[in-house]
Amino acid sequence: MDAEKDKPIPEKSPSFASKTTMEAEEDKSIPEKLPIENTKTEIDDDEDDNKNNENEPEKSEGADQDLPQDDGVESLSSPKPPSDADSKPGQADQAVDSEINEEEDPAAESKIEQSSPLPPDLNKVSEDIDQYISSLSDSQGDDDDSTLPDVPIFVEQFVVLVEAKIDDYDSSDNPVKWSRLTEEDSDSFLQAVNRVSSLLKSLLKFSSEYKYACSINRIGGVLQRAMSYLEEELKSLLEDYKNIDSDPSNKNDTKHNKQTTPSSSNQEPDLDPQPESARTDEDNSISGYSEQILSDLIRLSKTMIEAGYETECCQVYYVARRSALEESLQKLGFEKYSIDDVHKMNWETLEREIEAWIRIFKQFTSVQFSSERKLSDTVFSDHPSISDTLFGSLSQGIAIQLLNFAEAVALTKRAAEKLFKFIDVYEALRDILPEIENLIPENWMTQLETEASMIRSRLGEAMILIFTELENSIRADAAKTQVPGGAVHPLTKYTMNYLEYACEYKKTLEQVFREHQNIDRSDSATGSEFDYNSVQSHNPNNEPVKQSPFQTQIIKVMDLLDANIEGKARLYKDPALSSIFMMNNGRYMLKKIRGSTELNGLIGDSWYRKKSSDIRQYHKGYQRETWGKLLNCFHPEGLTVNGKVVKPMLKERFKSFNAMFDEIHKTQSNWVVGDEQLQSELRVSISNMVIPAYRSFLGRYSQVFTPGRQTEKYVKYQAEDIETYIDELFDGTATPMGRKKV
Repeated sequence: MDAEKDKPIPEKSPSFASKTTMEAEEDKSIPEKLPIENTKTEIDDDEDDNKNNENEPEKSEGADQDLPQDDGVESLSSPKPPSDADSKPGQADQAVDSEINEEEDPAAESKIEQSSPLPPDLNKVSEDIDQYISSLSDSQGDDDDSTLPDVPIFVEQFVVLVEAKIDDYDSSDNPVKWSRLTEEDSDSFLQAVNRVSSLLKSLLKFSSEYKYACSINRIGGVLQRAMSYLEEELKSLLEDYKNIDSDPSNKNDTKHNKQTTPSSSNQEPDLDPQPESARTDEDNSISGYSEQILSDLIRLSKTMIEAGYETECCQVYYVARRSALEESLQKLGFEKYSIDDVHKMNWETLEREIEAWIRIFKQFTSVQFSSERKLSDTVFSDHPSISDTLFGSLSQGIAIQLLNFAEAVALTKRAAEKLFKFIDVYEALRDILPEIENLIPENWMTQLETEASMIRSRLGEAMILIFTELENSIRADAAKTQVPGGAVHPLTKYTMNYLEYACEYKKTLEQVFREHQNIDRSDSATGSEFDYNSVQSHNPNNEPVKQSPFQTQIIKVMDLLDANIEGKARLYKDPALSSIFMMNNGRYMLKKIRGSTELNGLIGDSWYRKKSSDIRQYHKGYQRETWGKLLNCFHPEGLTVNGKVVKPMLKERFKSFNAMFDEIHKTQSNWVVGDEQLQSELRVSISNMVIPAYRSFLGRYSQVFTPGRQTEKYVKYQAEDIETYIDELFDGTATPMGRKKV
């Protein structure tokens, strides 16, 4: 009777992918290598006991002399169990199960005795393996065990030769780095590993069959060792980015560093495994990797994935590239600040950090992410789904780090001076993220857009509240201190400059008020369709004109400022000075509006015309209060009686004029009109009002006085002198009186 057929098949064949607790304990007791001689003796002893001294021909010890003794090569019946560290779960225990079963298999013993010496040529054995794989592909997995062919001896020969090659490369004392292998050696190794992988896949179709269990476990252990080596080398190659400057703006330094820095900390500094041609063309590199390294990354990743080690490959790639991207962030000056750290910063420091953040955010989205996408697509060119997953996860992780800082900024305490940096961050989130929509896979991009949208909403609400607080600050500014000389009030300067600068961001602020303002109107619309009905008319037909929410906000602030300034004008006891104050502030507002196209467009012609009209009224009030009284001195009433000039009355008129003019000059030379155009307009209007009247009065009545001392006593100023002193008004500095024009 055939020994193989007599041997009962277990109800449950050894599994390649499972391990019980008891089997795990047995696995620990098995030595690293099981000597063939010891195995043979144990098999003989077990057989003698199990057969109860049946008449079985005793095998001579000389039978062991027929076994190949080529460098410790083992046969399939006595495989080398892989260690726990090198094998996947379920492989070691199957080695134990297969070995115990094989001890009871006399047919397996017979095969050991008949094995022939291993051929030294791996290529020849590889040809046999290819044919064997092809034959296994033609077989059906549900064939009866008795009809399936035995595993040929050259499979063990092939496995041992591959294992020997792995031992040469993956020595614990001096492992060979992948970058130091010649192209021929690396190709040969990968071809051998691919054959091991294909062989294992073919045999796994028969994993439920007893006769293949030992071989499956043996080959799986060798493949695991090969994958462990390739995993380490893939990691080493991925870390070679450290030799190249990650800043794409510094191409010259990049090339220099690449040529002078050792390729890896694990390599000897005097060795340069990279061809010169691969190091001189940095423009063709992706994320700092040379073409040679890229080629190696492609081959290693492809081999690992096809061998079923996709998870390990992706994990190594992800960890290495995440470290590379985070290192790039640090080189660009990005720091991971917590929300508390950001809130504790003074505003000057936070301003600098925001500027750096915007620069880094633009750099990563426009350059780094694009390069990273090219890298993953290149390395995993045969597996686009893997590339999508890896790049999506990497880009999202970095983007979230960047967005965390923006969120912390949005949560800081609101202040008027923060508005413009808030706008900068808002615009960066709005404009930059859409640029990478085509790079990042949709499911990852959706999460980023959701996060960015939330931050933009917080920033938008903060900006709107800043304008609300600006309104409140204007209302609350009830200072009783007068501005010397009726000059422009600091509140006017601050508010107008603030609005002028804010209107440079008109487009963004229009969007902010449209999208993030909560409007308490039951009939209001939302989004871009919403508009307010203006209270003021910009239409010649006096029809209400629609205004945007931001436009309404600007006009509201202007009206509040105007009302506040009117209240402050009442602090001046002199009505003329109050008019000068209102003219100064009104003209400053108009000048700012006229100088800003955006602000002018928002304010509109109606508001501008009204303010111009108000200034003209204040101008007339000033002339009336100051120079109207002076002109009364020139009125002819009471100066003549019966056609004769009443000299005492004339003397009194000249004395009154001189005194009044001296007082006006003394006082109003200290008044301030900073706007040169307004100052000139005031002086010209005063001269046109006073000088012709004075010249006429002087020509008519100066001859009444006796020439000499009497004339000089009462006729203090000539018309030219009056013009000179008028030109000294509103300079803010009084000048001595009495100077006459020569």
